[in-house]
Amino acid sequence: GDFKSEDKTESVSIIAAVTAAVGSDHKATDPWEKFRIPFVLALNAGSSIGIVTANKVVFEYCHFKYGTLLTFIHFVFTWVGLEVARRCGLFEYKPVDFKKMLPLCIAFCGFVVLTNLSLVYNTVGFYQVMKVLTTPLLVVIQTLFYGETFSTPIKLSLGLTCVGVLITTLTDSQANFFGTMIAASALLITCMYQIWVGTKQKELDCNGYQLLYWQAPISAVMLIPIIPVFDNVFEITEMPPPYTIFAIVFSSCLAFLVNLSI
Repeated sequence: GDFKSEDKTESVSIIAAVTAAVGSDHKATDPWEKFRIPFVLALNAGSSIGIVTANKVVFEYCHFKYGTLLTFIHFVFTWVGLEVARRCGLFEYKPVDFKKMLPLCIAFCGFVVLTNLSLVYNTVGFYQVMKVLTTPLLVVIQTLFYGETFSTPIKLSLGLTCVGVLITTLTDSQANFFGTMIAASALLITCMYQIWVGTKQKELDCNGYQLLYWQAPISAVMLIPIIPVFDNVFEITEMPPPYTIFAIVFSSCLAFLVNLSI
């Protein structure tokens, strides 16, 4: 999302929340902001940790190694969850320009697909370590291309984070080139997606839920022709066992919560 607190909507990015918490120069005008930030941080942290474990169970223990297909299922669940939320009055329906949504949906697909593929080809430890770099990279992008400024303590702490990631990567005996390239690609597109979300919310004059309400189904449709390219779905000849279905549904529910709190 965007770093400026006065532009925050109901979808708050981790980096925006962290920046506000450590004393960014931007002052929040929303009286509920101080409650929203801890809630979104807790929701994102809990669901993000949970979905990593859930997805690894789906891939490794349930032998459902179809990362792109799982992403498609996640998008469908996210849209269904948002439709229920809309009907319950949690947010208002708002039409958006389809053409303006396409770039964001492409980034959304890339962000989630590459994240899932990173989990397929890397260990959970390496996957988590690479995700730690999201905040430092966001700061670099915002500084170089968006003119944002950050205090020296923030820069130093993020620099130490990068050093720690480098040491961990070099000493990880299970790290591999292909998995590392996927993780690095996922990292870059994740950062760009978080920035574009805030930009599109202002451009289309809608909040995070209204934006995601359109993102999820459009992205799901865009994935349909891509699924056979990345996943050998033709080898699925029968319905998965109940425990696999349960794991997929549980993972999809967590994905819905992660998408809400990005």
